[in-house]
Amino acid sequence: MPISTCTNYSSSAPPAPRSGWQCKYSGQAVRTLPIRIITVGKKRSPGVQLLVDEYIGKLKHYCSVDDIQLRSNPRNARDVRAQVDDEDMAAMNLMKSDDWVVMLDEHGLDIRSEQMAELVAEAGNTGASRLSFCIGGPYGHGQRIRTRANKSIRLSSMVLNHQIALVVLVEQLYRSWTILKGQNYHH
Repeated sequence: MPISTCTNYSSSAPPAPRSGWQCKYSGQAVRTLPIRIITVGKKRSPGVQLLVDEYIGKLKHYCSVDDIQLRSNPRNARDVRAQVDDEDMAAMNLMKSDDWVVMLDEHGLDIRSEQMAELVAEAGNTGASRLSFCIGGPYGHGQRIRTRANKSIRLSSMVLNHQIALVVLVEQLYRSWTILKGQNYHH
């Protein structure tokens, strides 16, 4: 596994100014995990795909990234429970038993960018082989993913559709790595 070192960051520091921050992981090795993003939803608009591709390209300087899109299950549109169960099973089939799973959910933990960076760094210390993020379909996540998730976070106090949530997630993952590396992207 690649090892990264972070500098100039502290989770207890206020959001600004940035100078003088000390990373919780400063001087320590941070194990880099490959990232898999599993999104349930309809086909992405070209503009959304362009933004996602841009941030995934930037993220690949720090770690490998798999972006997997599962179509929501329209044949079960009249039976919401069956639709969620089918989407849940399809997402679970993409996870390995040693993945560290983060579920994006409107009821999840509200975290700041600095805490997201800590989440990324700490996932490397779990013994997991991959960091998987799950964005649910129009009716949310099923019980299997809710039970399987190691963490549940929310990206906003507002509900976001899966395309917007994906853009916010990939940008925040990129921001996390720049925080861990002590780069100037995060102010």
